[in-house]
Amino acid sequence: MLIIGERINSSRQTINQAIKNQDAEFIRAEARAQAKAGAHYIDINAGSFVGQETEYLCWLAEVVQEVTDLPLSLDSPNADAVAAALEIVKGPAIINSISLESRRLAGMLPLIKKYKSKVVALCQSDEVMAATADSKVNIARQIITLLTGEGVPIRDIYIDPLVYPVATEGQSARNVLQAIERIMGLIPGVHTICGLTNISYGLPARRLLNRTFLVAAMSHGLDAAIIDPTDRELMASLTAAEALLGQDEFCARYIKAYREGKLT
Repeated sequence: MLIIGERINSSRQTINQAIKNQDAEFIRAEARAQAKAGAHYIDINAGSFVGQETEYLCWLAEVVQEVTDLPLSLDSPNADAVAAALEIVKGPAIINSISLESRRLAGMLPLIKKYKSKVVALCQSDEVMAATADSKVNIARQIITLLTGEGVPIRDIYIDPLVYPVATEGQSARNVLQAIERIMGLIPGVHTICGLTNISYGLPARRLLNRTFLVAAMSHGLDAAIIDPTDRELMASLTAAEALLGQDEFCARYIKAYREGKLT
């Protein structure tokens, strides 16, 4: 399971304030904590700062790279901001995200090709924000065909079927699970990913819903997630699910996590 640490996001009040104050040490601490907890990528987002997003996204990239060698996920629909950040990013990055929306496609596709980046592809177009399993699968097929036709390797594509809060979209979880299973079965080599915590928005005991949904999604083929890796119970559930799904040979990672006290 590929883990993208989600904590450095300007929609979070503490991160927003740290960016405003240019509190580099606060951001460094967040990056270190996620790296230590098991993230494979660190997501950075400065989207709350309209007019300053490019400046702040680049600042975040510089600060995070001071304390970790983990690659970055550049989380923005703003192609100019992503292009500027890619100039200073060390090594390969994930562009988060592209979709079939014409404006986003025109801005992001040249960057994906130039930098040979991995890419999160949303099941969304100018006409549709896919809600049903059928619409998610249909848009996934279209965007995969487009990207591979432009030379993007199938292994570098991470399809995000769009997770809506179950509090307002009662069938959201079921539709996402069905879409994940169908996409992974129909299109060998592609990956699926989701912003997991969207599922619990607006409800109490969010962490319970998040970890339950993660295990269900993994059982349907999900192989990447944008999550908070410092959530110990969530990560314990992920580790247990990998063992149960045959993704952890001889349960080696599970045993290691137990010995390190990460499962209790």
